[in-house]
Amino acid sequence: MKKMKLVMVGNGMAGVRTLEELLKLAPDLYDISVFGAEPHPNYNRILLSPVLAGEQTVQDIILNPLAWYEDNGIRLHAGRKVVEVDRVRRIVRAEDGTEETYDRLLMATGSNPFILPVPGRELEGVIAYRDIADTEAMIEAARTHRHAVVIGGGLLGLEAANGLKLRGMQVTVVHVNDWLMERQLDATAARLLQQSLTERGLDFLIGAHTEALLGGEDGRVKAVRFKDGREVPADLVVMCVGIRPNTELAERMRLHCQRGIVVTDTLQTVTDARIYAVGECAAHRGVAYGLVAPLFEQAKVAANHLAQFGIGRYGGSLTSTKLKVTGIDLFSAGDFMGGDGTEAIVMSDPFGGVYKKLVIKDDKLVGACLYGDTVDGSWYFKLLREGRPIGDIRDKLMFGESNLGDVGHEGHSKAAAMADDAEVCGCNGVNKGAICKAIKDKGLFTLDEVRKHTKASASCGSCTGLVEQIIMFTAGGDYSATPRKKAVCGCTDHSHQDVREAIRANKLLTIADTQRFLEWRTPNGCATCRPALNYYLISTWPKEALDDPQSRFINERAHANIQKDGTYSVVPRMWGGETTADELRRIADAVDKYKIPTVKVTGGQRIDLLGVKKEDLPAVWRDIGMPSGHAYAKGLRTVKTCVGSEWCRFGTQDSTQMGKDLERALWRMYAPHKVKLAVSGCPRNCAEAGIKDVGVIGVDSGWEIYVAGNGGIKTEVAQFLCKLKTADEVLEYSGAFLQLYREEGWYLERTVHYVSRVGLDYVKQKILEDHEGRKALWERLQFSLDGEPDPWFEFDKARVDTRQFHKIEAVKA
Repeated sequence: MKKMKLVMVGNGMAGVRTLEELLKLAPDLYDISVFGAEPHPNYNRILLSPVLAGEQTVQDIILNPLAWYEDNGIRLHAGRKVVEVDRVRRIVRAEDGTEETYDRLLMATGSNPFILPVPGRELEGVIAYRDIADTEAMIEAARTHRHAVVIGGGLLGLEAANGLKLRGMQVTVVHVNDWLMERQLDATAARLLQQSLTERGLDFLIGAHTEALLGGEDGRVKAVRFKDGREVPADLVVMCVGIRPNTELAERMRLHCQRGIVVTDTLQTVTDARIYAVGECAAHRGVAYGLVAPLFEQAKVAANHLAQFGIGRYGGSLTSTKLKVTGIDLFSAGDFMGGDGTEAIVMSDPFGGVYKKLVIKDDKLVGACLYGDTVDGSWYFKLLREGRPIGDIRDKLMFGESNLGDVGHEGHSKAAAMADDAEVCGCNGVNKGAICKAIKDKGLFTLDEVRKHTKASASCGSCTGLVEQIIMFTAGGDYSATPRKKAVCGCTDHSHQDVREAIRANKLLTIADTQRFLEWRTPNGCATCRPALNYYLISTWPKEALDDPQSRFINERAHANIQKDGTYSVVPRMWGGETTADELRRIADAVDKYKIPTVKVTGGQRIDLLGVKKEDLPAVWRDIGMPSGHAYAKGLRTVKTCVGSEWCRFGTQDSTQMGKDLERALWRMYAPHKVKLAVSGCPRNCAEAGIKDVGVIGVDSGWEIYVAGNGGIKTEVAQFLCKLKTADEVLEYSGAFLQLYREEGWYLERTVHYVSRVGLDYVKQKILEDHEGRKALWERLQFSLDGEPDPWFEFDKARVDTRQFHKIEAVKA
């Protein structure tokens, strides 16, 4: 099948992270092309400063080498700047004429450095500091020139100044504001930073306004003049005065731009739903983010929607800044300046190079500014983000999490004292527990290995020291915590069992209530936990908990199986694999009418119509007029049968009728994972009942029941459960087993894994020995399924969003 086409304009960190997340979710959905204006694969722009300082090479900061693009089938047009996008014909065109068509377009054009509009800005030797070419130009200038002026005392300017100093240049930093890094530091911390950098040989002009850049006869810059008349010699001027979202192409495309390309919570542009934007070029709710962590959060949401899961929502980011400026650790978050109604707790040790300021309002931490010692930054950020009262720990707040009386890690490092859910790497959202688990499960021993498997410290590098501490005590045996139950996802530390028990014990009825009760770290959850929570709610409290279609995967929202080319397959239900001439005629007519390219008989004895356009799905269902086959669902798929005693000369029982009875009793049943049944009329087992979730085999004296088989990647033979005499008993025992699985199985856990986890003896005790319990299970299943709608014909009752089937028309530019 032909894949859909995805084109990405831009090859930076946010865009490529989106592709990485997309490939995890839907590796075969798209044919992907990438245009990058720079002649390089994706690299870590944050680590340009170590390259400038001579501590790393360009090769060291490559995140995705050319081989990665090749291995994932991605066409990289490196060094080709896109100059035109035809939104009507959906064509992307580069300046050299290279073209690609698209079904979806991802704008990841980043930002451009701002150049002061002063005379002389066009002189040779005046550059910005944004990419590899700028870095190489600065390295070359340092070989032959002496004096450098860096305009801008933010993070980038200070890193540029430090790198040029290490390259042997005499560097002056010019900053127009009252203190350095005013967006990240208060005045006291900034003075400590300036003092430390002065001791390293940098010169500073604070509060200086640049008036003009002066050039020599050779056309190269020679000095910087200020409004007060002072002049400073300069063979090289580096502008680090801010960035602006790169919306040049977007504006030519007539996308709505205001402080960036305006996007919705799904990262789709408000102008054209086929076009997404992530990173520094995107403006979400009026904000364009320039830090790595928010951009990576955007990448996850955009990938979720490009994969057609449609669950994630980006609600904006509460940002913190954790930096390492020329070897000095800095952290700030929230309202660290303070204001009306706030009070500050301050600890200052200039001699020791440590400064901490915590801002409190209404018994809550609302801001923090740390200089020199930032190991507790993630804990402070957690307190700030959660908004929990701090009155009970106020007297110990300044001394960090490791000094709370109930931690019990005396003598250990601060890293050892951190809670497992404490964030270590803000850029990539990696907590301590994830790092420890990777170290133990994968046997990791080096920083590079941990970076590869968890991405911790792989971006800005400010958490490297903390990650190294974690490696030392975990790999060295100092970490002795017992193995943790597997969490549902990274949004929580709670296991599937914890969640199920909490929902049942506290009668939680909505996803939001469950997340609040269990203190979910991510307010809206993610594509992993939301479908699980939705299933646990509706299976625990049927008819009370409301199904949330937006928390289901794309197949269960569209009620058809998405194929790799973006079309869908439709599998109508045939009870026990039996059909009629009238049903076959309706299927054939629909195939002709809607030009469905492929018709195939499935392994479950049904007919699969492949290649149906999404906008045709409601009409195809209507014309076929048959019940949903749920071939897309985590639920009952099919009951496979042989012809049995009705036709077969070897048949001992009427397997076809038994199969139809089972399927009619169970067909609207959702479950933790897909469920397949089979009924064979004799021990010859033509219906392959021995490898099904529930297998029923007819014998002379009745029926044998087998459970927990699997015919998937690893075939598992079903285990014998019991022998029964009547068809009614088969329904009750089979249904009771499936209801036990529905109530106790973990989301995406097949019956084979459920039974392996709890043990067959446990299942027998619940189904065979506890007669009242078995009947109660069967009754709860019937109650749950009674009135469950057919999503193909009861749209309103099934809460099907019919808007999803409206064809997206091309938008004229």
